[in-house]
Amino acid sequence: MSLSLHGKRVALLVTDGFEQVEMTAPRHALQQAGARTTLLSAELGQVQGWNHLQPGEQFAVDATFDQARIVDYDALVLPGGVVNADSIRRLPGALRLVQAADKAGKPIAVICHGAWLLVSAGLLKGRTLTSWPSLQDDIRNAGGHWQDQVVVRDGTLLSSRKPDDLPAFNQALLELLAA
Repeated sequence: MSLSLHGKRVALLVTDGFEQVEMTAPRHALQQAGARTTLLSAELGQVQGWNHLQPGEQFAVDATFDQARIVDYDALVLPGGVVNADSIRRLPGALRLVQAADKAGKPIAVICHGAWLLVSAGLLKGRTLTSWPSLQDDIRNAGGHWQDQVVVRDGTLLSSRKPDDLPAFNQALLELLAA
């Protein structure tokens, strides 16, 4: 089944240290389906991806968190990576964007350690999601319900555990945005 996302705009939120494939694979799937993607970060310039514990490629940032307005996007994607996730959760602009997306009922797709941003934004009370297993205590302490599943969808919140889950995550993301 071929899904068309023409006219959809999706922002991917990252800082240095994001797990590269958790940004590039969803971005590629979205673009192949016709969506326009925007890479957002704390500053303009380049942002550094990682392949597990090794530096990966650098990517051009399209706009900053503070420049972005949620009304310009149909959904957000939050890649993981421990360094990225620990950094992004402390940035007011990133927190505002995910809170605005949640308030507007826009899809938020998160993988691996990316859920830390949602913990810090106070968005998980009563929500069910998955993540990298080490985040389950943080999610539960934030009032969320953690499940060890390949993909979990709770309304407009879509979550997945790790890079191995990307094929299922990408398919679920496309289906969520096409609905």
